[in-house]
Amino acid sequence: MTMMTPQPLDQQEDEEMLVPHSDIVEGPQPLVEGPQPMEVAQAADNAGTVENQASDEPQASRFTWTIENFSRLNMKKLYSDVFVVGGYKWRVLIFPKGNNVDYLSMYLDVADSSSLPYGWSRYAQFSLAVVNQMNSKYTVKKDTQHQFNQRESDWGFTSFMPLSELYDPNKGYLVNDTCVVEADVAVRKVIDYWTYDSKKETGYVGLKNQGATCYMNSLLQTLYHIPYFRKAVYHMPTTENDNPSGSIPLALQSLFYKLQYNDTSVATKELTKSFGWDTYDSFMQHDVQELNRVLCEKLEDKMKGTVVEGTIQKLFEGHHMNYIECINVDFKSTRKESFYDLQLDVKGCKDVYASFDKYVEVERLEGDNKYHAEEHGLQDAKKGVLFIDFPPVLQLQLKRFEYDFMRDTMVKINDRYEFPLELDLDRENGKYLSPEADRSVQNLYMLHSVLVHSGGVHGGHYYAFIRPTLSDQWYKFDDERVTKEDVKRALEEQYGGEEELPQTNPGYNNTPFKFTKYSNAYMLVYIRVSDKDKIICDVDEKDIAEHLRIRLKKEQEEKEDKRRYKAQAHLYTIIKVARDEDLREQIGKDIYFDLVDHDKVRNFRIQKQMPFNLFKEEVAKEFGIPVQFQRFWIWAKRQNHTYRPNRPLTPQEEAQTVGALREVSNKAHNAELKLFLEVEWGLDSRPVPPPEKNKEDILLFFKLYDPDKEELRYVGRLFVKSSSKPVEILTKLNEMGDLLLIKKLNSLRRSSLSHLLCVNALIKELHFDLVRSKMETLFASRNGLHLKLRRKNDFPDVPSFLEYVKNRQIVHFRALERPKEDEFCLELAKNHTYDDVVERVAQRLGLDDSSKIRLTPHNCYSQQPKPNPIKYRSVDHLLDMLVHYNQISDILYYEVLDIPLPELQCLKTLKVAFHHATKDEATILNIRLPKPSTVGDVLNEIKTKVDLSHPNAELRLLEVFYHKIYKIFPVHEKIENINDQYWTLRAEEIPEEEKNLGPNDRLIHVYHFTKETAQNQVQVQNFGEPFFLVIHEGETVAEVKLRIQKKLQVPDEEFSKWKFAFLSLGRPEYLEDSDVVSSRFQRRDVYGAWEQYLGLEHSDTTPKRAYSSSQSSVLGFLIFPILPCFEVVGKCEVVLV
Repeated sequence: MTMMTPQPLDQQEDEEMLVPHSDIVEGPQPLVEGPQPMEVAQAADNAGTVENQASDEPQASRFTWTIENFSRLNMKKLYSDVFVVGGYKWRVLIFPKGNNVDYLSMYLDVADSSSLPYGWSRYAQFSLAVVNQMNSKYTVKKDTQHQFNQRESDWGFTSFMPLSELYDPNKGYLVNDTCVVEADVAVRKVIDYWTYDSKKETGYVGLKNQGATCYMNSLLQTLYHIPYFRKAVYHMPTTENDNPSGSIPLALQSLFYKLQYNDTSVATKELTKSFGWDTYDSFMQHDVQELNRVLCEKLEDKMKGTVVEGTIQKLFEGHHMNYIECINVDFKSTRKESFYDLQLDVKGCKDVYASFDKYVEVERLEGDNKYHAEEHGLQDAKKGVLFIDFPPVLQLQLKRFEYDFMRDTMVKINDRYEFPLELDLDRENGKYLSPEADRSVQNLYMLHSVLVHSGGVHGGHYYAFIRPTLSDQWYKFDDERVTKEDVKRALEEQYGGEEELPQTNPGYNNTPFKFTKYSNAYMLVYIRVSDKDKIICDVDEKDIAEHLRIRLKKEQEEKEDKRRYKAQAHLYTIIKVARDEDLREQIGKDIYFDLVDHDKVRNFRIQKQMPFNLFKEEVAKEFGIPVQFQRFWIWAKRQNHTYRPNRPLTPQEEAQTVGALREVSNKAHNAELKLFLEVEWGLDSRPVPPPEKNKEDILLFFKLYDPDKEELRYVGRLFVKSSSKPVEILTKLNEMGDLLLIKKLNSLRRSSLSHLLCVNALIKELHFDLVRSKMETLFASRNGLHLKLRRKNDFPDVPSFLEYVKNRQIVHFRALERPKEDEFCLELAKNHTYDDVVERVAQRLGLDDSSKIRLTPHNCYSQQPKPNPIKYRSVDHLLDMLVHYNQISDILYYEVLDIPLPELQCLKTLKVAFHHATKDEATILNIRLPKPSTVGDVLNEIKTKVDLSHPNAELRLLEVFYHKIYKIFPVHEKIENINDQYWTLRAEEIPEEEKNLGPNDRLIHVYHFTKETAQNQVQVQNFGEPFFLVIHEGETVAEVKLRIQKKLQVPDEEFSKWKFAFLSLGRPEYLEDSDVVSSRFQRRDVYGAWEQYLGLEHSDTTPKRAYSSSQSSVLGFLIFPILPCFEVVGKCEVVLV
């Protein structure tokens, strides 16, 4: 082993996911940018938040491993010698032929992981390298950081470098069949946070992470620690009847109160629910800047008309002036704009001042980019921005993410970027201020908060450094944990760039190690010194509304009760006692097949050590039933999954403790004991001792069905002898049901609904002991023999009624054109046929012909109609219409057709937008033709419905999607397979110039576009109507511009701002007027013509086409752009959470 001088780190982030090694890797490894700590769910400990676990200065060292006879290694994996860094034993693990990939796989491994104590962990920053022995600048080196633990004792790169490069003798990685591997390792000590108390150590508490809400937590902590803002939130009017989950002000008040007075971390679920988020949204990373803006806009709106109106503007709103000033004529255009935050460039700027210099940098408008100055025409001009005023609280968003056109992806800028404790924006004689700025206001700011992002562009972790009182003491707010930090941690270590760690091995080359710092500031909050005393004000309980204090104190007490309840749960048993009163209350309302819902009966929380006989005294107090009149039965589950009282408790069992009895009776080992309390009543309505029971006695429960009212009710229970016959109990049933005469017992329920015992046969021939195993409940039917004489009844007997109960379904019907509104509800049966359902709908709508009803099922996930309606008689039953994967919906959509559905299904209906050659209006046509028809038939049909520019005009049909033309349909193509559900069909006249193309002319696509930033990515967004354009050989951009301006009829002033670009695969290449357009459109190896097009870049201010027929529009609301958050789970798996 030899020690070698380190080579410079590769500045590009690696494009592969870091994973712990595994001998089995299933499937390809996902590619994401760069080694990065990924945020995980709160319960996943601290795997993604390594920054907050390390403390003290790291100890670092380099290990060099020389491997001879490398190409002749036969083992699957190979370990290096053990080396020690930071007092820990390490080794390098490689897979010479790849870990089931065609790459060298290499990891850093904890050498003694198998012998370490339970719960061990250690944190290290490290890099692994394969040295190029011919030219060191080609050394392959990758670095990362990881929290090593028992589950992840090795970490590194499955796809470190291609085996083809490694084994190529001309590449320089194998020289004399020797490979040289280097490992730079820096170890930090780990703080034990399991016993850490944030409130005790710092006086502050953190916020719980709901899954991927650390970005929100850091922002909320920053806002909370602006006391003036907190006080304004407290003073927003809310009432005791408001629900925090539906009120952002109340949810924020509640959150801030708990942050101020709780002793433990605070949950944010109420607040995210008030945003309208569900659990899934909380597991998605949103854009922090957008969240800040939307939250402030919501609060600003809620503050209107209250004592705190205007607070958001007073704190955060500043103004700047955009100006364009002509150089050679006396003309100046200005526009005042407000801002709540400023976006500052990081790339190419060394610090905040450099970013402000760039912000106000003057741009020269000259040459082809001259400014059109109203009556002066095109003029050379200066364009720039100056600030009219800055706000008391200045929020600076640092542009750490930007689009890399060369790599065609978003990248994170980890460059070093400095920011001062004091920010002077009056520097250099107010160079950032406009002439009308108030120079008496001193724009000197103190740094209040530093919001940090740790990770890469595809995900990561967020936390904040804050000094709440602007003192020298900083605090780190990292989800649930709050720690004291010094100014170096808050500032210098968040600048980004590279971190240098010195060597600590004596006697070796002590060249420092360099690691890219993936944790760096992305947002800064400054407070103006002159406003400090007003903003950093006192906030106490008197600022909080009384109803809010009462509500929150009550919540705290309830929370403490629940905590105590949970902590003592193992000492108690829940006893659920059902009585005859519960059966009478529930049977026929909520219960039909069973006897009782145990969750709705009286329950007792009893200590396990209490003797059961003492529990009976508790029951006596509760129900007024003396102990000697109580008999308890244990419930048992039957084969048909119903529950019945099985047997009474024995005296020996009642002498036991509650806990012992629960263990004997409960095979599921849960904390519940379910009992039935049998009480017998005398003639004077007072309880009497229960009758003696022997082995021959059977306890039967009776339900009475009244077919006139279609009602089922509980009428009582009886003991019968197993040897007696059912006919012997008719008199007692008469008394129980208050029946004048029972002609027959309709049925005895068996283990399934479809098997019924004939009671007549029972009465004549059987004894109770012969049917005991099949008997659970007896049903009696009032006046059953006379039903048909009186009226036609849908459910004349018990089996038909229970069949109805089992299958009944309330269905909400909505008109397809109004998919959010319930029109009416129908009570149907799941086994109703297709004809039954449409017949009922037609009756409800007053239609004579039910075949004109078309139904569409509901998508339970999107809460929208499914794209395809139900075909005529294509489903057997209602249940088939309602099932969506493993869920059953209760919504159906209906349409009333102008022709019967069977007839319509033989036709194909296409919705086509016809664009007239000279008119700006598009006409929406519904073309209905037989399915075997062709596109030519569609075009002929369109000709009969529209006005053409001339009688002999030829039409074509296009497929348009997201403002791009994807297809010109051949006239002979069958229309049956054309999909207009997701694509727009556009018909238009074919221009004459396209019919007479010369040999060197080309027909190209022309699209409108803008560049937008979404999800932290710069994207090309198309809009407007795409079109074709004929370009001639040698034609320049300037000539094409004239034709396009004439075609689109764009005024000169507006057209002068348009930029022309050649776009290939979404990347714009801007064109000069002298460029020859046809030279750009030479490639033939593109997938589709839309991949290459002439782009017209301009703002989307053109009037939208009007549509002559009414169309329903679906509005989508995007609250925040989403960044997916990945979690490294187990061995070599990446899971989207």
